[in-house]
Amino acid sequence: MGYVQTVLGPVPPESLGRVLSHEHLGALVPGPWLAGGAGDDRADLAVDAVRGLPELGFGTVVDLSPYEVVGHDVTLLREVAQRTGLHIVAGSAIYLEPYSPSWALTAGVDEMRERFIADATIGVGDTGIKVGIFGEQATGLNEITPHEEKCLRAAARAHVATGLAVNTHTTHGTMALEQVEILREEKADLSRIVIGHLDINPDPDYLRAVLATGVNIAFDTIGKQFWDFVLAPLPENPPEGEFAKRAYHRPDRARLEMLAGLVRDGYADRILLSMDLTGAEAYLNPRTHGRLGYSYLGQEIVPGLARLGVPPEAIDQMLVTNPARLLTVG
Repeated sequence: MGYVQTVLGPVPPESLGRVLSHEHLGALVPGPWLAGGAGDDRADLAVDAVRGLPELGFGTVVDLSPYEVVGHDVTLLREVAQRTGLHIVAGSAIYLEPYSPSWALTAGVDEMRERFIADATIGVGDTGIKVGIFGEQATGLNEITPHEEKCLRAAARAHVATGLAVNTHTTHGTMALEQVEILREEKADLSRIVIGHLDINPDPDYLRAVLATGVNIAFDTIGKQFWDFVLAPLPENPPEGEFAKRAYHRPDRARLEMLAGLVRDGYADRILLSMDLTGAEAYLNPRTHGRLGYSYLGQEIVPGLARLGVPPEAIDQMLVTNPARLLTVG
């Protein structure tokens, strides 16, 4: 019997409900949307942020925070799960090279693979908390550095060894086909791969080409019409993508129209939905996250898809069936 590995242990896939498939619960910041019981306590902020999800049918949040960035903290996730009753699935991955932890820069691909496998079979560090997916494994804007390729190969090898799915980060929806080729070379099961952030790429033909390889894709930056990078200092020697993110703007209407077209083409069985909400993005997007937070997907996007002719069964496929399939192992 298959199961889904959450931060509190294995659960049956039919218990997940609707799933936010790509979030970062440890990366929220205080502000008008989040009172956050103790002010700046990250666990309180996360608990407050997800409070409205159950009434919208959401029972699960997948946290894809890579090592040492966007709030990677599996003990925080465990606390949030205990306090809310939500299923929370943790991921394990390495982000873009400029943000990579020092140990990963010097590790070989098989050493990194073994670390990922340990996260899945023993637990992250000494926490005993097991991850249930490998992600978000990242590559850069219009390039994949040798280090990022190494990390992606390590995740693929850990996937082959454990059966856990892999969820990737594409910067501005680029290099998706190149990611797939690397994963294919590593003998990954492409039906258990999610190529992330493709709703940022405005070319539907490119998305169809990615889907033609047999992978899943994610529309997982919904509501993110502006990025919180405009408020953050640039890292030393920033990659080109950091500048591009600061100029980014993509209305959700454009996302939904492209998504509805892909559903009409028969791809609902390989698309996942989420928001990738981090940092101050809630407050930079007052008409989306800033008004509704994590509830935005259920309160605004689901009805918006219905108005575009997307049937309820296709919405359930993207929010319930597909994530459950990808998260199930054993």
